[in-house]
Amino acid sequence: MTIYVKKGDRIKGDRIQCEARKISDPIPIPKSGRHKTQQIILRNNAECEIKKESKHMVGKD
Repeated sequence: MTIYVKKGDRIKGDRIQCEARKISDPIPIPKSGRHKTQQIILRNNAECEIKKESKHMVGKD
């Protein structure tokens, strides 16, 4: 399993599990049209793991 650690590395998936010592309050951010999403910031030893791959990202490198 690859572990991404460099600045700017991203992970994408349908379900991602994250752990951190500090988590910010959810912030609503606009997306396209009526779609909205929430953003949180993980701090201090943060780590994320993809629990379910995105159907749209499978097979793309």
